[in-house]
This record gives sequence, C-alpha cells and structure tokens, in this order.
Amino acid sequence: MGHFLTFAMVAPMASFGTLAVGERRDGGDRPARSAVLGLLGACLGLTREDEAGQNALAQGYGLAVLCHASGRLLTDYHTAQTAPSRRNWRPATRAQELAEAPGEVATILSRRDYRMGSWHLGALWVRGDNPRWSLAEIRDALQEPVFTPSLGRKSCPPGLPLAPELVEGESATAVLLERQDSGPESSMRNRFGLFKDQLAGRNSRTETLVVLDAADVAEHGAGHTILRREMRRDHPLSRTRWQFGLREEALILCAKEAGV
Repeated sequence: MGHFLTFAMVAPMASFGTLAVGERRDGGDRPARSAVLGLLGACLGLTREDEAGQNALAQGYGLAVLCHASGRLLTDYHTAQTAPSRRNWRPATRAQELAEAPGEVATILSRRDYRMGSWHLGALWVRGDNPRWSLAEIRDALQEPVFTPSLGRKSCPPGLPLAPELVEGESATAVLLERQDSGPESSMRNRFGLFKDQLAGRNSRTETLVVLDAADVAEHGAGHTILRREMRRDHPLSRTRWQFGLREEALILCAKEAGV
C-alpha cells in the first residue's frame, strides 16, 4: 500500500498553457505537470526565485491526474502594446521597454485559450526517502495557502475547494478512481449541466482518462492499458528563466463496467 495526497482542480474557467509563440497562446485540455506543481508551490509559498525549493518540488514527487472533464474551449482576444524592434536593446522591464521605445508604440492582437467547466483530480506521492515536505505538510498548505491558488492564470480561481486528502491505496490510479466515485466533490458532478465531459471518443460513464509519467505506469497504472504516449515540455527546470524540459507522459483509459 502506498501513501498519496489527492486534491481537486475544478474551475468554471481554467487555462492550461502549452508552448507559446508570438501572439498565439494555445491551451491544453488538461493541466501540465508544471501547472500542477506551480499550484502546489503557490500554496507552499514558493517564489520563482527559490530555485532550491522549486527543484525539490519538481524532483521529489510523483504526480498523476484524472481527467473527468476537459471543459469547453473558449478563445479570447487581447490587445497589448508593444515597442518597435531595436537592435542591441534589452530593457529590464516592460515598463522601461514602453517608456523608452523609439517612435510610436504599436498594438498587437493576442489570442488565448481557456477551458470552461474544467474538472480534474490530482494524486501526489513522494519519490525517495528524504522529501523536503511531507504529504501532510503539503496537505496543510493546500488547506491554508500562502499565495492565492489559480488554475493557469490569476483570473481562473478554483470553483470548488482543493479539498486535499491523505489516503492509502495500491496505486495512484486506484486512489484517483476512488475519489472520482466517492470524493468530497463527487456529489457536484454534472449538477445543473456543469462539468460535462468534453474529451472526444470517451464515454464519461464507463471510461476515465488518467495521465502520469510513462515510467510510473508499471507501479501506478493499476494494470490499465496505455492508450498512447505523448512528449510534453512541462518538467520545470528553472522558473526564473522560464525553462522546461521534455517529459514522456502516458495516457491510460480506465474502463468501468456499465452501471458502476
């Protein structure tokens, strides 16, 4: 039996960023590993400049996410000021860039993706013997966060409590499926038509998608078959330099008997 910390990530509006180039800010249908660790780090009070703390969080814990509902896609358009290009000029801040811009400031259009009615559950476990924080300490931080938690952007607060719970189970997938069926937020599922599943090709009543590191499937996949593998650049390397490494993620489809 293993020890896990489960928690909810439910919001009326969420934004799970992917690779961002230029004016296009795509969003994924599920939170990246870096996004969930960022949520935990905010609750723990970690700043981006705390490299030791960020590395301890990134390296010391395993993570699995159950995708109950990806949410409906919403694309929003923003206008933002930008300065003309200038050779060998590296302003320290955006305010300096705009204040010292040569000529007139231009306007660009930015397109950003959001998810309406997003519902995910997370399971965290310790890797190794000397974690910086125990699961109980992280649970306490989720209950009384230092910084305000959000799901992707500050404009996307959780719609339900994170409701962290310390549990025991055979695997991360097993405890996530148990929480989906009987967890503290389970009575709210599909209430008033909210949070209905939006993942194509899946019957939400008989199938559930769980994602985790491909290397963890043997121990935490609960015997379910891998649907596919994806390479994601969402392993935090440096928050200050905004650098992320590649990670192989496995998507497993957990089938239930009809009527369960």
